[in-house]
Amino acid sequence: MGYYFSKTVDLSFDEAINKITEELKKEGFGILTDIDVKKTLKKKLDVDFRNYRILGACNPPFAYQALQVESLIGTMLPCNVVVQETEDGKIEIAAIDPVASMQAVKNPGLQEIAGQIREKLKKVIDTL
Repeated sequence: MGYYFSKTVDLSFDEAINKITEELKKEGFGILTDIDVKKTLKKKLDVDFRNYRILGACNPPFAYQALQVESLIGTMLPCNVVVQETEDGKIEIAAIDPVASMQAVKNPGLQEIAGQIREKLKKVIDTL
């Protein structure tokens, strides 16, 4: 089983950030964190890196449900979505597969929630 869903899009990097944010919102997700890896690596290590952003997406109702059935599931939240410029200059968007990431947690209630979140994230990626 893969641990993410991805799609290459015919958009600029900034357009891809806007598009994925918009599509996530349609499925009830907001962006809690936005890590600009390129900027961070330049600042902390003085190295050049390609455009690469990690968006921490959260769907509050599902997060609440997950926290109700597994108190420490917050260690695996939010759901990360990556927007990156590949080596050949294309833009790829990838989202975590929550079912795959939560396989280690042996809680049937959590697996059901992860399956529902998986459907929403897969729909977002497929829509791009």
